Amino acid sequence: MMRVAGVVGAIVLGLGALTACGDDAGAGSNPSTSTSAAQLKTADSGLGKILVDGNGRTVYVFDKDTAGKSNCEGDCLAKWPAVAAGDSTPKLDGVEVSTITRSDGSKQLAVGGLPVYLFAGDSKAGETKGQAVGGVWWVVGPDGKKITTQPSNDGNSGY
Repeated sequence: MMRVAGVVGAIVLGLGALTACGDDAGAGSNPSTSTSAAQLKTADSGLGKILVDGNGRTVYVFDKDTAGKSNCEGDCLAKWPAVAAGDSTPKLDGVEVSTITRSDGSKQLAVGGLPVYLFAGDSKAGETKGQAVGGVWWVVGPDGKKITTQPSNDGNSGY
């Protein structure tokens, strides 16, 4: 009986972790940082032109962050991996790109001073399933500002 209680407890804790940063629209798990460090470019999407990482994955900002500081830690990072900064900061015309130091000492890219992330629920380049998740996650436009357009039902947004 004790063994069953332990398994049930582990399941409950696991489900609680999945809801740490809002509705994830069925996201899987990813490592806490992006493997395409220090690469940003623009791409077309259902939301218009957006910023993507070197692999074409959509880049997001988090409303609970402040300029120069990430507030996405632990379980949040499992769903929203930080876009890791490499040895150099990428350059984009008309967009301020910088690097912040996370609480664990790792380096993360920032756009307009705000840390940027990927969404674990975006399984391929160009997807924007993380748009407006929890009302606090937003795709970044080519001007470095968040896009607050609500997701459509075009099959690309995950809603």
